Amino acid sequence: MGAVGAGLAVLGAGLGIGLIGKGATESIARQPEAAGKIQTAMIIAAALIEGAALFGVVVGLLAGSGN
Repeated sequence: MGAVGAGLAVLGAGLGIGLIGKGATESIARQPEAAGKIQTAMIIAAALIEGAALFGVVVGLLAGSGN
């Protein structure tokens, strides 16, 4: 069961980062002069999502190994 939780955490992170990339690409297309600020914000948000996903994976695997 822990592997399912870890998989869901990774799936959620993948979707979140995909949505961030989509939004950043659309924003840069609308305002190319703001590309640097948008890219920086995108990288920070993606890093935060990855950290939360890693935490979810670790918790899921630890919960599953407690049997």
